[in-house]
Amino acid sequence: MIQTVGSVCSGIEAATVAWEPFGVRFDWFSEIAAFPSRLLAEKYPTTPNLGDMNNIPELLLQKKINPSDLICGGTPCQGFSLAGWQNGLNDDRGNLTLRFVDLIDANDTVRLNSGLTRCKMFWENVEGVLTDKTNAFGCFLSALAGLPDVLKAAGGRWPAAGVIHGITRNIAWRVLDAKYFGLPQQRRRLYVIAGGTDFFPENVLFEYHDKDFPDYPSASLEFEKEGHHFEVFREYADCLYSAYGTKWNGNAAAYNGSLFVVQDGRIRRLSPLEAERLMGFPDHYTDLKGAKKTNRYQGIGNSWAIPVIRWVGIRLMGEQRTESIIPANSFMLLSRQTPLPSQGMFLNLGKNELIPLENGIVLNCTSIPEDCTFSTLKDIVSPDAPEDIYLSPVGCYGIVRRKNERKLKINPRLEEVLLSISSQMPFNEIEKRSRIQHRGRFSENSENG
Repeated sequence: MIQTVGSVCSGIEAATVAWEPFGVRFDWFSEIAAFPSRLLAEKYPTTPNLGDMNNIPELLLQKKINPSDLICGGTPCQGFSLAGWQNGLNDDRGNLTLRFVDLIDANDTVRLNSGLTRCKMFWENVEGVLTDKTNAFGCFLSALAGLPDVLKAAGGRWPAAGVIHGITRNIAWRVLDAKYFGLPQQRRRLYVIAGGTDFFPENVLFEYHDKDFPDYPSASLEFEKEGHHFEVFREYADCLYSAYGTKWNGNAAAYNGSLFVVQDGRIRRLSPLEAERLMGFPDHYTDLKGAKKTNRYQGIGNSWAIPVIRWVGIRLMGEQRTESIIPANSFMLLSRQTPLPSQGMFLNLGKNELIPLENGIVLNCTSIPEDCTFSTLKDIVSPDAPEDIYLSPVGCYGIVRRKNERKLKINPRLEEVLLSISSQMPFNEIEKRSRIQHRGRFSENSENG
């Protein structure tokens, strides 16, 4: 039974928000960034923040902290994301993934010496880790499973869902999308569950499929709310990224419009309050006294989608079965099973697939849960937006200019709105205020010489 949790790379603590209502106790946090650390201190003053995760294995082995029933974490994703150039284990942040395994091992060493079972582990990361060129995910899985050699995926790409029964631990993983969990945000993330060989994490992450998936509901992109007229460009947003507070005008979302809102004829970014709602946090959760909006955006964008974490937690903490829901001798799965050289089995469950088992049973390995819930951007927008997140005519024209220079696609309605607002200022004034420097890869000067 899971009663205590240790949180690694805690950020603003989505896990605590999602799981504390279940009655679990968080033994400690581990966070070094200034703003999240301040938030943790103010909201959870009785839970110690141990700081650098690299120090925690020794603290466990020296019995300065107690071993937890569950260790959760999301080691830095920048080494595996497109935005982070996919440097994987060549990036120090990517190497923290293997240090996370060291921490789990230290926690289990103390537990086993005390007559306890191995702890459960929960890990979240970007989908890009599955195709990381350094095989970071294979290293991570092999270390967790206790395998003598590093596993490699066929073609260098790990499946979006899979199971490993290893020497020391069993592991399951699945990519899930937050837009099917009641958030108006397309946020595909990789979720990994592991525990000892007497635990079957596939029972947590996978479900039997017995109903048709509903289509994502369509909704009007123009609506009235609290006496204000709003327009959005899609029913749901693209993934909220950590740099949204500073790099909102050059990201893909700047051209598809999914992270913009038109309010009473003016266009703006999402407010920090709306960003909190987009991730499932309580209103004003990050609104600390004197907090900068950029810090709030970064903390929210780096965090986890609360409804997905709650769904995992409900299933993880209620799981008591002593056998796998996936039959070991299923004829239908033989082509997906790979015996491991030493001990155990790797089961490739493909990419976003429904897997037939025996006797008409189908296993849901897609990014969609069996019980979908939906919302739209209408549900999260608020008229109480700060003035400095509205786009000026200069800012509107800048997005269109970059789109033309880089020959990028843009949402037609978004471009119409941007041009309409930019036309409110004379073009020579826009040029003067934008202080364009004609140099760089897209400038006329670079092309001519």
